[in-house]
Amino acid sequence: MTSTNAPIRPSAALAPSPLTLPGGAPAAAAWTLSESALHINHGSFGAVPRVAQLHQNELRAEMDADPVAWFSFLPERIGAVRREIADFVGAPAEHTAIVPNASAGATVVYSSLPMERGAEIVVTDHGYGAVTMGAERMARRHGGTVVTAHVPLHATPAEAHDAVMAVCSDKTRLIVIDHITSATARFMPVAEIAASARARGIVTLVDGAHVPGLYDSPLEGVECDFWIGNLHKFACAPRGTAVLLAPTELNSVLYPLVDSWGSPLEFPERFDTQGTLDLTSYLAAPTATGFIADTWGWGQARSYISELADYAEEIVATAFAERTGQDHRVDVGSPVNALRLVRLPEGLAGSHPTADALRNRVVSEFGIEGAFTSFGGVGYFRLSAHVYNTAADFEEFVERMVPTLCDWARDAER
Repeated sequence: MTSTNAPIRPSAALAPSPLTLPGGAPAAAAWTLSESALHINHGSFGAVPRVAQLHQNELRAEMDADPVAWFSFLPERIGAVRREIADFVGAPAEHTAIVPNASAGATVVYSSLPMERGAEIVVTDHGYGAVTMGAERMARRHGGTVVTAHVPLHATPAEAHDAVMAVCSDKTRLIVIDHITSATARFMPVAEIAASARARGIVTLVDGAHVPGLYDSPLEGVECDFWIGNLHKFACAPRGTAVLLAPTELNSVLYPLVDSWGSPLEFPERFDTQGTLDLTSYLAAPTATGFIADTWGWGQARSYISELADYAEEIVATAFAERTGQDHRVDVGSPVNALRLVRLPEGLAGSHPTADALRNRVVSEFGIEGAFTSFGGVGYFRLSAHVYNTAADFEEFVERMVPTLCDWARDAER
């Protein structure tokens, strides 16, 4: 393994005191996560509090006990919950539809938005793979092209904005931009990009998959045409719950992926009717967000996970550095409170497939559920914390995995 002989900076962050439940039990007791695994990857698939699971199970029992009554009145109940969810993300209810996940929201836009032949769609090299694939499929349908803007990992907000707008042309009709990037754990300047796009008559779709729950009023100042965000990630709602926000007149063209009896209704009410789909995840979502609000308050929860991410980043990067002689901290330009990157030793996770393979190996052999990502041919470990995590979780990762990962990297270079 090549060494740059970079100076090793000592850890400066302090471990925050773990959050507890009323009565003193650890916060993790409110979840049903297996005690045989180490869960340090909340950002990928989330984790649902026990109280929300129980509520969803009760709703399913109600649905199965009286299906005619359930489905007859379901759209009205979905509409009421939609208004609660809109308030949680800080958006008007009349601009808010509920969809299964952020990728489904993107697909709604790709399937509904009129697009002239030969039009260009601009994405970035930080984009989420499934959403970028949807843009490519949309372009193929219309004989258009997808143009990828390269945004350096360390780019400042101004540099990131300029990199995206520089590849736009008079054929650009849609920009797809992440609010928080998945693989690289950084903010993109979505407000500035959306403003520049609007001035040029370009539609913007903002992928805010990781945002709900992480930030208060995340849409403030963001005047985009479409915004999508998952509630099953940091908001801890049951999986299969996300929002599609459409604040402009373009919302009139949006239709659900499933045509149902709500189709004649206006946006967003037409999304409230989806036939016999199990939408209990939608109805239980406010139970999850309310649990965190009532137990700690979202402000305290966000402060805790940010402090924990600071500590985790420090100890993991320092542990790698002590073995490789390199600096493993990463400058992402605009860091996120609960998501951080640490560079892996050379030879690991240099591509998306090898990063996924590394994740699967670590899960299978060590029972550690972590996130390994790749960008620009470099592998990273993405730190992801929530209220049920503690400093001890990341200290365990340092003790059990850092030596092994360094050994694997040396083996890969032989």
